[in-house]
Order: sequence, then structure tokens, then C-alpha cells
Amino acid sequence: MALTFTEEQEELRTTLRRFLTEKAPSAAVRRAMDSAEGYDPRLWRQMADQLGLHGVALPEEYGGSGGGPVELGIVLEETGRVLLPSPYFATVALAGQALTASGDEPAKARWLPAIADGTLTATLALAEEPGSWRLEDIETSAGNGTLSGTKMFVVDGHTADLILVMARTGTGLGLFAVDGDAPGVTRTRLETLDPTRRLARVDLDGAPARRVGPSGDATAYLRTVLDLVAVALAAEQVGGAQACLDAAVAYAKVRVQFGRPIGSFQAIKHKCADLLVDVEGARSAAYHATAVAADASPELPPSAAQLVPAELPVSAALAAACCAQAFTHAAKENIQIHGGIGYTWEHDAHLHLKRAKSSEQLFGGPATHRSRLADLVGI
Repeated sequence: MALTFTEEQEELRTTLRRFLTEKAPSAAVRRAMDSAEGYDPRLWRQMADQLGLHGVALPEEYGGSGGGPVELGIVLEETGRVLLPSPYFATVALAGQALTASGDEPAKARWLPAIADGTLTATLALAEEPGSWRLEDIETSAGNGTLSGTKMFVVDGHTADLILVMARTGTGLGLFAVDGDAPGVTRTRLETLDPTRRLARVDLDGAPARRVGPSGDATAYLRTVLDLVAVALAAEQVGGAQACLDAAVAYAKVRVQFGRPIGSFQAIKHKCADLLVDVEGARSAAYHATAVAADASPELPPSAAQLVPAELPVSAALAAACCAQAFTHAAKENIQIHGGIGYTWEHDAHLHLKRAKSSEQLFGGPATHRSRLADLVGI
């Protein structure tokens, strides 16, 4: 399946890149990541009010613009280029997609309009203390309208107004909505590698919760949500990888050693050429995955497994593995090409490497996705 961007989608990319170039330069990113909130609330409002980014992948009847994974992928690719510290990924790519795909009309009517207008932040909680991102390893329990258990590495979980928690019931797995400040909820910000994306531990002790999505065993629905999340993260990683490639090439053109630009040296040429191949391969995988995801039904009832194209799990796993590795490789080579200055705190190269390594493990590392891909294709 090929993806050709429309004129409107290209305009979205152009407008957003111009906006982020002005509003989120390196200095602004560093201020935001060091702030108490971890992001710039004013920029968050501008993204919602001026550009309508929060509703880009939400249905029109809930205040969105009626777009989908392709439009969301464009936004994430651009925010990934600048390492934007923001609850956008957690709120829109995680919680927003989970709610949109739920087929739960009351839940969508309750929360999607607030996500679209930027007044609600939200996130999705999966991993637990062992650190596994597999649905089979979920132990958080749901019963009598409450949740008990511990969730780890919850993106922006320490500040989210709404937390969508994957938990185990007597009939299987389900998704449950919990208010961030509800009784029985204890949230702790974690010390993490990446200062531009904050993670949290969320302890649940009889926290009141509302079921979201299919009743009974919702494993098929949750797997689809995780596929959509993997595709979104892959798009963001492509943006980060491209930024590293651009920075490496730009530096190789101006850094002079032995009387000529280092970009004229064969070793540097090979590094840049290899990076280009990696980044373009990752871009192809991510764009293909967003096209497949866009072809899926935007609203998935309990029979979600029958409505989602069989290609989505395969393309999502492929994109997740490929894009994670490409971003990490690009971030490492960017530091190598910059030499000594690339290791300094003042240079942004280390921020890209930290985001790359953090994202590489988010929702499962490349080895996990490759193993799943092998199972899906029968290897």
C-alpha cells in the first residue's frame, strides 16, 4: 500500500514546521524540559487554538478535524524533529487513539471534545513493575468499579488529567478510565534518561474506574490500540532520525580539518550515505504503516479483530522495529560526525540520543517487535 500525501496534508506539514521553527527552537525546548510542568503551557494552547493539532486525528462530531493516522503521523514527525516536550504524544497518540477506536460512544462524547480543544491531558498505562510491555503480563486487577496495581513508565502520567489503564478482569483484559487525582491514585515522576519526555509510576489502590471500550475480553481491541500507538511512535522516530541526519550533513559541510571540509573525507561520506539509507528505509516503513492504519475502521466495536486489516499488525511491528533502530543509529552517528563538540551538554546531539534510546524501549524494543513480526508471518 502506497501513501501519497494530499495538498492539504503537505500544507499541514509546511505550516507546522514553520510554527515549530519559530515557537520551539532549541533554547525553548531546553527551557520547557527544565520547567516544573515539563512543557510550555502557552505553546500547548497555541497548538490547540491556532492550529487545531489536538483534534487532527479525532472525529468531527467530537470537535476534531476528521483526520486519522496519516495526519497524526505528519504532526508527530514534525514534533519529533524538534524533540518537542509536550503531553501531545500521550494525549493524542495514546489516549486519543484508544478512545477513538473504542466504539464506546459515551466515553468518546465525554472525553474526546476536551482532548480536541486542549483542555484535557490524558495518557495510556500498560507496563508494570517487571517492565514488560506484553498484554499477557498485565497483573493490575479490575473489580467492582475499582483498580488495584502498579503501572510503570506512564508517559506524562504524573500530570495527566485522565489515565486509561489496561487491567485484567474475570473475563480477560479491559481498558479503564481513571481520573488522575482520584482517591487511591498515587503518581510519582520517575528519573529517566530523556529529559524531554517525562515518565511516571502510577500506583492504584482501589481507585474508582470506568470501563472503556468492548466488554468481556477486550484483548483484540487492545492489540489494535497498541498497533496504532506503534505506528504513531514510528512516525515520531522518523522525524528525530531526519533531524540527526540533517545536523550531521550540515556540520560535515562547514567543519574544516586538514584544510578541507570533513564532508569530503570518504569515511564521513560513507557515514552520511549509510544514514540516508537508514532514514529513508525507516520513513518508507512508517509511511506504509500509517497508510495501512488509515485504511482500518476508525471505530472498532467488540468484533474489532474482524474489521482491522490483517496487514496492520505486520506493518506496525515492522515500522516499530525499523524506525527505532534508525533513530538510535542516526543519533549515535550524529555525535560521531560532530566529534568532541557532539559530546557536550551545550550541543543538542545528546538530547536526540537520549530521546532515541528512550523511545526505542517504549512499548517494546526492536527485538520484541521483530519477534512478533516473525510470529505474524510464520517464520
